[in-house]
Amino acid sequence: MAHQDLLSGFIRLHIVHHAAEGEVYGQWITEELARHGYRLSAGTLYPMLHALERKGYLRSREKRMGRTSRRLYRTTAQGRAALEDAKEKLRELVGELLEER
Repeated sequence: MAHQDLLSGFIRLHIVHHAAEGEVYGQWITEELARHGYRLSAGTLYPMLHALERKGYLRSREKRMGRTSRRLYRTTAQGRAALEDAKEKLRELVGELLEER
């Protein structure tokens, strides 16, 4: 992914945003991010999810589905608070970018 160092923050915001709306799982996140032009491999996504969980922004649970299981992620209270802070900063940045036009 071009400019990965800058765009990785947007990817994390997308993940926390969608996990605030409801439980999400890796394959769904991969497909949702692809709709927005982000192409992530499992080798990139899952360490990102685990790091967000370790930092307290997400929590996960395992759900059995027949013979397989799926790890579902949901935003924590800390994650929701961080998302609100990020939205405020994003609005500020977008405002500045639009002023430059």
